Amino acid sequence: MPIDLIDVALHGALAAAFTRPIPKSAGAQVRYLVKQHHGSTRDVAQLLGVSQRTIERYVRDQIKKPRHDLADRMAAEVRRRWQPQIRAKARKAAATTAGLMVDVRARFGFTAPVGTSDDARMRHLTLALPPHHAARLLDAQEHGATDRELQQATADALGEVYFRDGDRRAHDLLVELTDIEQTEFEL
Repeated sequence: MPIDLIDVALHGALAAAFTRPIPKSAGAQVRYLVKQHHGSTRDVAQLLGVSQRTIERYVRDQIKKPRHDLADRMAAEVRRRWQPQIRAKARKAAATTAGLMVDVRARFGFTAPVGTSDDARMRHLTLALPPHHAARLLDAQEHGATDRELQQATADALGEVYFRDGDRRAHDLLVELTDIEQTEFEL
């Protein structure tokens, strides 16, 4: 399981709102990152875990093909910063009116009163999360929540929407989300 599975899935949902594709070449990606860091090749070098000289060579197109792991990091960092106004608009829409669709396959466990079934088991759920849950998830992500915190926020949202049915049943049921096999969010 990737370390930041929920975070990556939320970024993927926001990326679907982009109106232009991210830069494709390594040089264009690095130039974009340098521009975002106010011209500091040193900051971009630290961000990507390479030397400042390497970044300068990418900026001048002296290096065109990065290692596979570096190419992935470059693309991910550009994607995280690409079209901030479009991203903000999509966040606002999800948090106020649209909500989020979540598709998750994971092990769900429960803390419930005595006499109920609380054994964890694998489930595949696809649900619409209302705007207040979308706002909570996106705000937590924006403020640097860990993936464990994002998992718990997702579990709480799924607990209310699916398991407790908007607090119409199973009022004391607390949901725990573990062993995530796959997750995807959609605006």
